[in-house]
Amino acid sequence: MATNEERSRWIVHGERLVYDNRWIRLGLVDVEIPDGERFEHHAVHLDRAAIAVVLDDQDRVLLMWRHRFLFDRWGWELPGGLIEVGEDASATALREIEEETGYRAKEIEHLVTYQPAAGMVDSEHVVFLARGVELVGSPTGEIEADLIEWVPLSEVPAMIARGDIWTSGTLVGVYAARERLSSGRA
Repeated sequence: MATNEERSRWIVHGERLVYDNRWIRLGLVDVEIPDGERFEHHAVHLDRAAIAVVLDDQDRVLLMWRHRFLFDRWGWELPGGLIEVGEDASATALREIEEETGYRAKEIEHLVTYQPAAGMVDSEHVVFLARGVELVGSPTGEIEADLIEWVPLSEVPAMIARGDIWTSGTLVGVYAARERLSSGRA
């Protein structure tokens, strides 16, 4: 249970930008921890991202089989991407669904907003539930996935246990969607 004492609050005295480009901003933040010690702490700032859990009327989720070079690892992921400056997060999710999968969603609702690595990384992720999709063409732009498949939501826990689903956006998204569906709110 939260208290108003705020005994563990860190005080931020400022931030110095060390590196900045289109994809990432790295800063050193001048912080003071509760015992009075003061030091510089690294902070990574990434653009906000929108992710979509796309479900059909059979409660199947649309997943993409992708390779992630940094880990040299394959896995099933949800469509999503970076939110452009001035763009609404739901518009990003709708755009990314169509660009990455060729499907267009008619309905979209917010599921959850979270930070995947809050200790040093600022990278807000906004997850949506999309329904009422229709295939409108092939994916456009860069090749995002080797496979795009409809997978029964009931198979997701086994996929996670096998390590086939391992990225934070997909994990948080499918769990939030399952919770929403089981609560009867979707």
